[in-house]
Amino acid sequence: MTTSDIPESRPQTLIVHYSAHGHTRRAAETIARVLGADAFVLEPADPYSEPDLDYNDPGSRVSREHVNHSLRHVELVQATPDDFAGYQTILVGYPIWWGEASWVLGDFVRNNDFTGKTVVPFCTSFSSPVGASGRDLAALTTTGDWKPSTRLEASIDAVGVRRWLRRLGVDV
Repeated sequence: MTTSDIPESRPQTLIVHYSAHGHTRRAAETIARVLGADAFVLEPADPYSEPDLDYNDPGSRVSREHVNHSLRHVELVQATPDDFAGYQTILVGYPIWWGEASWVLGDFVRNNDFTGKTVVPFCTSFSSPVGASGRDLAALTTTGDWKPSTRLEASIDAVGVRRWLRRLGVDV
């Protein structure tokens, strides 16, 4: 048997993220590259435009959703990544909106089974702390071993990724 006959093993780690302005995307791409992980982008069926994301405008979409929780159901183009059951570690990235995980993550967490999976939430923000965002996401499901959420800089590098995951005791 030659090495070309041996099937390549697929990554057991998946990076799932939503990025409103590209900051979370940059962090997620770095993490995926460092870990050799697969990536899955959460895409709202009705994408947010720049005016929708203007939290200084009380009439913007995110401002209305912030005030009226019934508006926070964000339908996704695809809520479950292909072959989701085959992943052992799921890293979930999101921007912080009013001290909370972007509600784009809600249906993803509610609609997937994390049984037997380690789930590592991370957020990006210029100034907001991580707060209870990770605990709030974990509360949307009864499955998975959810690790504490961490606020990461969008410019995190490979050394920072490895240090962060070691601190959490995540073996990836």
